[in-house]
Amino acid sequence: QVHLVESGGGLVHPGGSLRLSCAVSGRFTSLDYMGWYRQAPGNQREMVATLAPNGVTNYADSVKGRFAISRDSFGKALFLQMNRLEPEDTAVYYCRYARTNSWGQGTQVTVSS
Repeated sequence: QVHLVESGGGLVHPGGSLRLSCAVSGRFTSLDYMGWYRQAPGNQREMVATLAPNGVTNYADSVKGRFAISRDSFGKALFLQMNRLEPEDTAVYYCRYARTNSWGQGTQVTVSS
């Protein structure tokens, strides 16, 4: 079983930055497919960014050039650097481990003046 715990969310003004972290534990294969997703009230959960084992990244069009996904060298932590945040980025952000379709509990990001 894979256990994921997100952290780093909070309230930030438009134009600000946040760095989300996802700690991975349990029975998992390091450097597997992982990603960040988000869900705003009344909306479906959507992909924000994914990271393949070979390092290839994929981003939603709405965050390209502003967000960056990365992982630590041990594959036990996933990160999402979020810059130039906009009110439309407000959502609960989730970390996902693809092999077992495991999800964390989410961390709230609120962008507001």
